Amino acid sequence: MKSVKNIVILGSTGSIGISALDIIDRQADRFQVVGLVAGGNVGKIGEQIRKYKPKIVALFDESAVKEVRRTCSLKGVKILAGIDGIIEAATIPESDFVVSAIVGAAGLLPTISAVNAGKDIGLANKEALVMAGEIVMEAARKKKVKIIPVDSEHSAIYQSLSGAPSKSVKKLILTASGGAFRNLPKDEMENIKPEEALKHPNWNMGNKITIDSSTMMNKGLEVIEAKWLFDMDPDNIEVLIHPQSIIHSMVEFVDTSIIGQLGLPDMRVPISYALNLGERVSSSLGSVDFSRIKSLTFESPDFDKFPCLTYAYEAIRKGGSVPAVLNAANEVAVHSFINGEIGFTGIARTVKEVIDLHSRYTIKNISDALKADQWGRSAARERISEIKNN
Repeated sequence: MKSVKNIVILGSTGSIGISALDIIDRQADRFQVVGLVAGGNVGKIGEQIRKYKPKIVALFDESAVKEVRRTCSLKGVKILAGIDGIIEAATIPESDFVVSAIVGAAGLLPTISAVNAGKDIGLANKEALVMAGEIVMEAARKKKVKIIPVDSEHSAIYQSLSGAPSKSVKKLILTASGGAFRNLPKDEMENIKPEEALKHPNWNMGNKITIDSSTMMNKGLEVIEAKWLFDMDPDNIEVLIHPQSIIHSMVEFVDTSIIGQLGLPDMRVPISYALNLGERVSSSLGSVDFSRIKSLTFESPDFDKFPCLTYAYEAIRKGGSVPAVLNAANEVAVHSFINGEIGFTGIARTVKEVIDLHSRYTIKNISDALKADQWGRSAARERISEIKNN
């Protein structure tokens, strides 16, 4: 049995990728980095290349590749550009496990390519399942590939299920911090500035996910992801606000027993669990001191104040192309909000208007999912352009 597992990290310069590399450093006797994929952060990817000396590196930003080749050209390190290079990195024969942590729809093709190449997956890119969940999960079954969730909520459910038969599960309970504006009156939401929305109360995440948390779209996307990961009807997936972020999610069984996974809000814990294929490895990370926690509180989400959560439930109930369109419209709207082109509540309005315009169709293959994504992006840009010009 091979003692060291070869790892490829898709999204190595983002928050999940950096945390994954930290775990790899802490468990250096177990893992070796053979591939890195990033956007265009030349400085950060350069540091990673020099430290890990992977066999292959690929960047989305083709203009950054020349600089990386100039400054980080090491013998035995292949540096590629664009989606073809990224797919080559995701499917490198030497790898045993791929951490899928590219943010957004851009992660779909590399993830499904890795699955089809027979790689076990640590899934942090929820959009792959939002856009094409049935296709990705069916490919994993055919290839006998393990897909182990890295999101703290889905990892908690995965751990809580612990091989329980599906007929014993009553519902899944996804916990949510409530984001930065849980207690803000609804009539003040329009005036939220990007810098305010980028301050998450508990987690350290990238800009896109942090904004999604503030609108609760992130939790909506997690509902869709959970439907495919755990083969669960969305009506049996509940969202529960838990501001302390200690209980990461729970499963209620048919006998009304509830099992959950608890811990400090640190993404390195579920990352380690995924990298080790469910084996629990000794860690020096922080532990919960229950004697210092005064209370663990819960409340129902405010669907009126955070309509993105409603739209996500509606999208997965409609199915087909609708979730991919929802995700695409949201990505465009979030980008426009960060750039000051629309207000905070304009994110939800844009998503709703685009979904209402869309004519649902069945997703039969990855091309269908990408087509829905492109349609959603185009429709969202047109809507935002109309807002700007009025």
